[in-house]
Amino acid sequence: QAHLVESGGGLVQAGGSLRLSCAASGRTLGTSPMGWFRQAPGKERELVAAINWSGGNPYFPNSVKGRFTIARDNAKNTVYLQMDGLKLEDTAVYYCAAGRPYEGGSIPLIEGGEYNYWGQGTQVTVSS
Repeated sequence: QAHLVESGGGLVQAGGSLRLSCAASGRTLGTSPMGWFRQAPGKERELVAAINWSGGNPYFPNSVKGRFTIARDNAKNTVYLQMDGLKLEDTAVYYCAAGRPYEGGSIPLIEGGEYNYWGQGTQVTVSS
C-alpha cells in the first residue's frame, strides 16, 4: 500500500513558478508509472503530466506543454512537478498518482482510472 503526500502548493502571481513534490511511503515509486492531475472547481479532473514506470517518455497535454516538467528522484522516493509560466487557468487542486509496478510499459498512463494510489492534493492558486 502506497501513501502519497503532495506539498509545495501555494499562491503565486501569474508568470511565476512553483515546484510540487509528491513523497511516497509504504512502497517504492521506482517501478511505478506516475502522474499529476488537477481539478478546478466545477471542472473535471485533468491530467497535466505523466511518466512511465522507468521515469521516461513524459506526457503533457497541450494546455501545459512547454511550461510544466515532471521528474522522479528514486533515492528520495519522490516525484516532482515543476510549473513555470503559471497562468490564472492553472489554479486548481493538484494531485499525484501512482500506478501498479511496470504498468503500461514504456507508455505513460493517461487515464485517472489506471492509477491505484492518490495523494490528498495541494492547492495552487495563481493570481493576476
